Amino acid sequence: MAGLASARELRREGHDVTVLEQNADVGGQWLYDPRSDGADDPLGAAETVKVHGSLYASLRAISARENMGFTDFHFAPKDGRDGRRFPGHREVQLYLRDFCDAFGLMEAVRLNTRVLRVAMAVAPTRKWTVRSVHEGTEEEEVFDAVVVANGHYSQPRLPSIQGMEAWRGRQMHSHSYRVPEPFRGDVVVVVGCGASGKDIAMEVRGVAKEVHLVAKSMEEVTPGLAKVLAKHSANLHLQLHVERLCEDGLVVFGGGGSGVLADTIIYCTGYNYSFPFLHTAGAVTVDDNRVGPLFEHVFPPSLAPSLSFVGIPIKVFAPRFFEAQAKWGAQVLSGRRTLPPEQEMMRSVEEYYRAREIAGVPKKYTHDVCLSETMPTYWMIGSKYCDFPRVERWHHELVVSLFANMNNNLETFREDYQDTDSICKGVEEWHLSAQQPQATPAAKKMLLGLS
Repeated sequence: MAGLASARELRREGHDVTVLEQNADVGGQWLYDPRSDGADDPLGAAETVKVHGSLYASLRAISARENMGFTDFHFAPKDGRDGRRFPGHREVQLYLRDFCDAFGLMEAVRLNTRVLRVAMAVAPTRKWTVRSVHEGTEEEEVFDAVVVANGHYSQPRLPSIQGMEAWRGRQMHSHSYRVPEPFRGDVVVVVGCGASGKDIAMEVRGVAKEVHLVAKSMEEVTPGLAKVLAKHSANLHLQLHVERLCEDGLVVFGGGGSGVLADTIIYCTGYNYSFPFLHTAGAVTVDDNRVGPLFEHVFPPSLAPSLSFVGIPIKVFAPRFFEAQAKWGAQVLSGRRTLPPEQEMMRSVEEYYRAREIAGVPKKYTHDVCLSETMPTYWMIGSKYCDFPRVERWHHELVVSLFANMNNNLETFREDYQDTDSICKGVEEWHLSAQQPQATPAAKKMLLGLS
């Protein structure tokens, strides 16, 4: 989503865009790949995973389709396709392909092209040398600017648990989970109580002997999860954090819990930002999952505007939020907008870091803007920097309503929901306004590489 939003906005601004995409089709994480790193690297511990995709076969959106579309290209149901409010991953990928077709973006996309290295070209020009490989053939090109939009749900983040190295059972990250059948008859421990952890635990429960879902604390147990645990108490159990793993297969839980002899542990513990191809001589680093320094999560002050990032923040309206970032970046590159001086951008970044620290937000959540007291202000980044339309109030109301429903009805929230009158009115108008936009022609040329 971030790469496609960037490509469209850059082309609208008249830039000549090259999109470098390592997969065989567009869609990013929404392009399902039945392969996994499971055979060679089930934990995804390698610096760069071999398989980009992390979707499991049954995955459905947890956001409503009314909130998942581009500003002027609604994610409206289509005849013969998955028309549910919370569609499966295939429908999202088809929508993104529709978006490409509507705006003629595929002509800018090089599929099956993996970026190997992005680095500053020889001074004094501030250009970028990009080396990529396509079907075994390497190519090196020079671009005026690079937008990094490679997502952040591929490189697993693993916990540090005593005994992990010696534990005899099967350990894997959810990055490599696809279907439940391999776990038939197993005793499975699912570490992590986020959306994927709960999804996978509920699915595996249908074939496993026992499933033990591990939460950090009781605060993670929503009323909806409590209902699921009570309903499936025969083989779905809640545990608090894993204290240690024993070589004989025993998993010892904390919080006064006992242990269980398990066959498999699935770590649903999130992902790390990873840019193994990007070489900036230390100007941009990843420290405890903080990518920085980045002015407004987009521009590294010392390399702006020729290097930018789209799609770094999490828990935002996607792809609308990415559209706003991309539009801002495209207009800065064309000269329609200007950035503050480098020192001022750096000072803004440092002030943001201090505010997060004072608020008690761990560094690893730097880009989780929903944890910030300034989140409402940050939602307005588009109107602040590039005249991007604000999200209508009913969209916000829908998010809050669906989140509450998911918390209270974990198993049924995708099918059983009640919209308020204002949401119903907004959805009705949204359906009426759904139409296919037309792409705008490019006016001038500037080479942009997107990884």
